[in-house]
Amino acid sequence: MDAIDKKIIRELQQNARLTNQELAERVNLSPSPCLRRVRNLEKSGILHRYVAIIDQEKYGILINAFVNVKLNKPSNDSIKLFEQTIKDFDEVLECYLMSGTNDYLLRVVSKDLQSYEEFIRKKLTIIPCIAQIETNFTFGQIKQNNILPFI
Repeated sequence: MDAIDKKIIRELQQNARLTNQELAERVNLSPSPCLRRVRNLEKSGILHRYVAIIDQEKYGILINAFVNVKLNKPSNDSIKLFEQTIKDFDEVLECYLMSGTNDYLLRVVSKDLQSYEEFIRKKLTIIPCIAQIETNFTFGQIKQNNILPFI
C-alpha cells in the first residue's frame, strides 16, 4: 500500500459515495488506475464494506453504554460461548477482548433505560459464563471519527 492508496482510503472514509471520477480527481489519478486500485484494496480486505453513519439520537437510540464483562473462568469453551452469543445481539455495536481486570468491553445502545434493562435481564445475564457486569453510561459524545490517521 503506497501513498496514493492511503489517499484513496482517506477520501472514501470521508465520503464513500464518491463516484470513481470524483475520487480519481481528488487523488490525482485517471479513472481507470483509480478504479483498479480501489478494487485491489477491496480484494485485499483493506476496504471491506461501505456504510452510512446514522445520527443515533435522531434515529431514536438515546442510550450509549460501555459494559465491562468478566467471565467466571476464561477457558476456550467459555470464550467461544460468550463471543458467539454476543455476535447475535443487535444492541452490541462493538465488542473488544481486553487486557486487565475485565475480559471484554462492549458498546451497547438502546432506545431508553427500560430497553437497556431488558437487554441486561433477558440477554446478557443469561450467558452462563459471565461472572460480573459493570455498566458505564455516557452523558454525551465528545468526538466520533471513523477516519483512520494518515500514517
